[in-house]
Amino acid sequence: MMPGIPGETLDGVFSLKNLSDAIRIKTYIRDHDCRRAVILGAGYIAMEMCEALKTVGLETKIVYRGKLPVKKWDAEFSKVILEEITRSGVEFIPGKKPMAIEKGRSGSLHLVTDGGDIETDIILMGLGVTPEVGLAKSIGCEISEGTGAVQVDFTQKTSREGIWSAGDCCEVFHRVSRKWIYIPLGDIANKQGRIAGSNIGGRPARLEGVVGATAFKVFDLEVAACGLSEKEALESGFNPESTLVWGRSTARSMGGPRLGLKIVADRSSGKLLGAQAAGRGGAVRKIDVLAACLWNGFDLGDLSYLDLAYAPPFGGAWDLIHIAAQELLRKITSS
Repeated sequence: MMPGIPGETLDGVFSLKNLSDAIRIKTYIRDHDCRRAVILGAGYIAMEMCEALKTVGLETKIVYRGKLPVKKWDAEFSKVILEEITRSGVEFIPGKKPMAIEKGRSGSLHLVTDGGDIETDIILMGLGVTPEVGLAKSIGCEISEGTGAVQVDFTQKTSREGIWSAGDCCEVFHRVSRKWIYIPLGDIANKQGRIAGSNIGGRPARLEGVVGATAFKVFDLEVAACGLSEKEALESGFNPESTLVWGRSTARSMGGPRLGLKIVADRSSGKLLGAQAAGRGGAVRKIDVLAACLWNGFDLGDLSYLDLAYAPPFGGAWDLIHIAAQELLRKITSS
């Protein structure tokens, strides 16, 4: 997505969609002896790229309309992410709307915002993505009004006979919300491609959906999530309740790094609906476990005594998953 502002096509302004874009960015930094970078947006790409740009020696700033990065995550985790990027030398500039990009002196760029100008050598757009459906639309494939993506069934077949679709242009079924959604992730695209190819080749296959498991790393911090947030759960007709607990990525006696885990469940049934985690180790492991639980429809009772591998270097005898599930179960049953 581009912001639609004057100057967004100037030399030195980039988006990052594929390997060719990455090569162009690296070449521009080298050939123009860049020292400063600005990233517009504060999602996954912005987080990963602020580390990449900082690592190659650029003074890096993130400019964002909101108050905290990665708004999908709970505000407590967004604060942890903000602390991590700030500690690592990235400047986060919140509450600023980009208005224009202008050419400065000596090849520099000026980002004009509603709160002042920022001078830089390179600007990266990290404002999110929309599905590219031009080809599908031109041949009469149905496009979802809700997501703007190509409509497919569980075999990746479109509404047009003999045409399949896979990847970031099409929808996928969410097993928790029971809705067709747009979630452009590389692992999902790979699975969709294999299912489409199998069906095209005459071997029937189905992709039975996803639970939205996702993760990224920014400097030394792991951040991951699966399932639904409270807002998404409400929109899907659930009555959500949540809890956020803090522990360690190792047994407490070993003093490992701090790890936070949030789980969301339906108040009426106790069914697990989603989870988020952030920490300097162990976050992705927790979400992988909980994604498998979501896939199989676990409730809080199932989670409370789930048999998990235990050794002090990897966590306590009562895992953070157990602790969060038991706390949320008490919260639901006592109210």
